[in-house]
Amino acid sequence: MKRARVRSAREALLAGAVLASLLGAGCRQDMHDQPRYKPLARSDFFDDRRTSRPLLAGTVARGQLHEDTAFYQGKQGQAFVAAFPLPVDAALVARGRQRFQIYCTPCHGQIGSGDGMVVKRGYRQPPTFHQDRLRSAKPGYFFDVITNGFGAMPDYAAQIPAADRWAIVAYLRALQLSQYASIDDVPAERRGGLERGEEPGAAVQLGPHEAPQHD
Repeated sequence: MKRARVRSAREALLAGAVLASLLGAGCRQDMHDQPRYKPLARSDFFDDRRTSRPLLAGTVARGQLHEDTAFYQGKQGQAFVAAFPLPVDAALVARGRQRFQIYCTPCHGQIGSGDGMVVKRGYRQPPTFHQDRLRSAKPGYFFDVITNGFGAMPDYAAQIPAADRWAIVAYLRALQLSQYASIDDVPAERRGGLERGEEPGAAVQLGPHEAPQHD
């Protein structure tokens, strides 16, 4: 009787081991043969036969929602913003001067009069920033042109982050003011040095990766 029970237990253990091995082999095989496709390869699963699937409508990458249209488009509705959507200080203007000299001076020249180096070599001349039409243009207009381009000017959205585009617009406003400024526009404590022909104090300079941040 005891021997029969032992044999029965052995048979049960053996059956269990065989079943477990079969199940294990099946799972292992599935893991080895997972369905996968190379990029742009043909797929027989989807009706359009494309392996690479298009993004679902309305998909937005993390950090790319850009709900602040004033900051990212320079507009409120369809109208260009008349005020800067971020604080304008010496650091922002200095950053704008740096970016302006990198991206804008080849066409627009050092003071924005449209006489840049590539213009002297035959490129279409842009209008001067110091004409009445552009002196009265809203900041959002300049931001939109930098972002989307205008006429012969290509867009710079890919090359210049939004914060740096606003920095350029701030420096552009400073350039426009500089060409029509009088001694009365200079703070009293700084007039003496200018009248003596002294160089104004150097503006704060930011490194190439120290762009103003926008929340």
